[in-house]
Amino acid sequence: MAALAEIDLETLTPEQREAAVQAIMALETLRTENEVLTDRNEAQSERIRRLEHLVRELQRVIYGKRSEKLTPDERQLAFEDLVAAAEEIEEAITPADPTPAQSPKRPRPARNLGHLPDHLERIEQVIEPESRLCPCGCGEMVRIGEDRSERLDIVPAQLRVIVTVRPKYACRRCEEGVTQAPAPARLIEGALPTEGAIAHVLVSKYADHCPLHRQTQIYARSGLDLDRSTLAGWVGKASFHLRPVVDRLARHLKRSSKLFMDETRAPVLDPGCGRTKTGWLWALARDDRSWGGPDPPGVVYFYAPGRGGEHAERFLDGFDGILQVDGYAGYSRLAGPSRKSGAPLRLAYCWAHCRRRLREIHDSSGSEIAAEGLRRIAELYAIEADIRGSPPELRLAERQTRSAPLVEAFGEWLTQQRARVSPKSRLGEKLAYIARHWDGLRIFLDDGRVEMDSNAVENSLRPVVLTRKNALFAGHDDGAAAWGRIASLIQTAKLNEVEPYAWLKATLEAIAAGHPNDRLDELLPWNFKPASS
Repeated sequence: MAALAEIDLETLTPEQREAAVQAIMALETLRTENEVLTDRNEAQSERIRRLEHLVRELQRVIYGKRSEKLTPDERQLAFEDLVAAAEEIEEAITPADPTPAQSPKRPRPARNLGHLPDHLERIEQVIEPESRLCPCGCGEMVRIGEDRSERLDIVPAQLRVIVTVRPKYACRRCEEGVTQAPAPARLIEGALPTEGAIAHVLVSKYADHCPLHRQTQIYARSGLDLDRSTLAGWVGKASFHLRPVVDRLARHLKRSSKLFMDETRAPVLDPGCGRTKTGWLWALARDDRSWGGPDPPGVVYFYAPGRGGEHAERFLDGFDGILQVDGYAGYSRLAGPSRKSGAPLRLAYCWAHCRRRLREIHDSSGSEIAAEGLRRIAELYAIEADIRGSPPELRLAERQTRSAPLVEAFGEWLTQQRARVSPKSRLGEKLAYIARHWDGLRIFLDDGRVEMDSNAVENSLRPVVLTRKNALFAGHDDGAAAWGRIASLIQTAKLNEVEPYAWLKATLEAIAAGHPNDRLDELLPWNFKPASS
């Protein structure tokens, strides 16, 4: 470049001068492109370093030692942040006006692009060119086609006021009286909310896990000042009116011959102490979808101030059959002759809890015995995966043929290992846990309707746990009971693939209009038919 700059162009012939000028321009272009490529290379190197860091974070989330303790919802929170960070990196390095010469076109992952549902409202924005006159002066151009693209737009929740006008009519000739249409029924007489507004508050709190104080902040951004205590009052009144529906749902579940049961903590504010006490929400669930049962799935949450087995016994009054549970000792009284609310129940225990205990030992010490137990349990679950969705008769036949020999071999192996391992060691305690529940672990071999584990009810407890994490605690025992009632209905709607808000709004409107108590079955979530259908 310096040599070209020293050349005296005046001494060159016209042909040489033109060639020199072109060479200078070409070198200048190459220098500019080199600077652009250098900058791009540095940006790409920085992008690679950041993405490698995100990959390591993602691997820790998926494969880290604590991954067994994370629920899918908790893992999803980490995924959301990682995806958002990766997209931020991509957006930062994307040129404002990329050309093929600058960077090759790379296909981006298709995340819902071009798959917007047909039922969403379409608002067309037609963008015309500044002028439709032909540049060569031929006149106005004609339309020969168009390009269409769709983007998702989100409008915040619309708040509106329903004004009810009831005209009064009287006769001009006499004074016999005045006629007026009756006022429409309301769930809460003399209060502000419609049934749709109450349903929205309930779904936001118990389905979307948005506590009331956050809802008040959301409404405040729209210019509506609603006190938290006001929303709490709506929740309490709705819970009162929905209680007969929940009671009816519970009676339906307890007519079944096989149910699941589990419990989880429900912190409750202890009045006068300035702290919380530990209450419990007990979940009673039915889910026969794995063997094509005729009864729809459902769950009811009962609140109790303690975890004693007497609470489970009270909740199960009227139920006789097989109860699938974990190894909590409080359930043992249900299988004894002293059960007050009916005949002794058959307790089917959970293989998933056995697997978790062996997994804890294997992860902490790498025990070969624990690894062998996990391998044997995995063989049983592989058979269950093959027969899932089959009729109970086929499931029973397959289990007798394929699973029963494996279970018997597992029992012999368990006896041998317990003789070798100290009962006071951690592994010895885990093996003893399996041995104590051995009879209940074998029940699934004798009944094609029974599952190998109680995961169905554990999955139904996850929404309760999420609500607990966001709301921290219930304000009172009655508030915890209301929590259980409303969560029961919303979770049952979700299990039956019913949109919770649409069902709850219609149900509250029906209750306000005086729906008769002898037709409560019509209000259960699995009987709901949307107006559009």
